[in-house]
Parts: sequence; structure tokens; C-alpha cells
Amino acid sequence: MHSVEAAASRVARAPSAHAQIRVQGKFFFAGPEKYFVKGVTYGPFAVGSHGSQFPEKEIVAKDFALMAAMGANTVRVFTVPPVWLLDIAADNGLKVLVGLPWSQHVTFLDSREIQEEARRAVLSGVRACQRHHAVFAYLIGNEIPPDMIRWHGADKVRAFLKDLVARVKEEGPGCLVSYANFPSTEYLTIDFTDFLCFNVYLHNEDAFRRYVSRLKNLAVAKPLV
Repeated sequence: MHSVEAAASRVARAPSAHAQIRVQGKFFFAGPEKYFVKGVTYGPFAVGSHGSQFPEKEIVAKDFALMAAMGANTVRVFTVPPVWLLDIAADNGLKVLVGLPWSQHVTFLDSREIQEEARRAVLSGVRACQRHHAVFAYLIGNEIPPDMIRWHGADKVRAFLKDLVARVKEEGPGCLVSYANFPSTEYLTIDFTDFLCFNVYLHNEDAFRRYVSRLKNLAVAKPLV
């Protein structure tokens, strides 16, 4: 067997491969084992011949096998993955952190229609994943722009996101949910999710380590991604 395929096969047979991820204190668990996230991002991509915003199936299969071989166990995607992609992830022992996109770069709280579209998009994304065991967690938003938060007010944005989290939890009992914040909107307190999630683009290692230490304090008793 090719070394990449062999490595992926070993990972896929690991106890965590089919276990649902849960949170206990500041750690993730897959079954009885602690799950330390070793993740990569994947996408976004143009629409493939299959109609989804991902590469062709054979490319995804090759990419995921390489990820598993290098020691990754989690893949973050920015659009809702089709079930076949989740199947390939599971075959390679990978969990998928699923982004649920909606129109967050416009004044969404000024329009009931946009709010309803956002709720429908989030729920349809969860349903599309069919409670697949390869799903690590769902992200109900990603970096809402600072000007949008200032326009609406942090409290109103926070309330809307909290409502989205509750709806995802109702649709997918037992699933983990978070929101991908970033330093520009650190003041948007997100304490109602299962874990704290931040996008951090600091290329100086010392600065990065200092900011991660700060985020660990903000996470309090929850895991940090």
C-alpha cells in the first residue's frame, strides 16, 4: 500500500474516527480520548462539476489522504460540504469544521428578510450534513465586519448570533457550535458557544503567542480554536 494511503488507513481506524466530538472543561473529547485539534483550512473554491464549491472528488480524496498522512485530524471548510466529502473525510480519519455562510457583510439586522434568509441558510446547512459523524462542529458566522457591528450595535449582533446557535442546537442535538471571531471585533463577546474560535493572522511568532495567551483567558473554561 502507498505510504500516504497506509497512513490514512491507520488514522481512519483510530477510535476517534467515528466518535462525536464533545467538550469537557477546556478540552475536546472523541469518545474517552482527548481530541487535540491539528487543523488545516480548505477553500473556499469555485463550483465543481458536482455542483458544490469544492474540487472534484478524486482531488478531495487525494488532498484528505495527504492531510491525514502529515498528521492533520481536522479540516475547516467555509461552505457547506456535500455528504460525499464528509464520507471521504471519515475514510481518512478527519473531522470537518463546517462554516455556515450567510449575508453577514451587509446591514443584515435592518432587514427581516435577510435575517430569515440567514436562519434558513444556517439550518439548511446543518440538515445537509445529515448529522454525519465526520462533522467536528458548526460555525454560525465568520468575521462579521467591524462596521456592521458598530452600525447595529454589539448587543444586537450578539443576540442574533445567540439565536442562530440555539436554532442549530435544536436542529442537530449534541452538535458543537461556535462563531469565528477575529481581533478586530474582539469586543463582540461570544460566551454562548461550545468553544471560543478566533481567526488570528499574526506572522510574528512572539506576537502570536502573546495573543493566543490572551484568548485563552477570554475562553475562560472553554476550549480555544
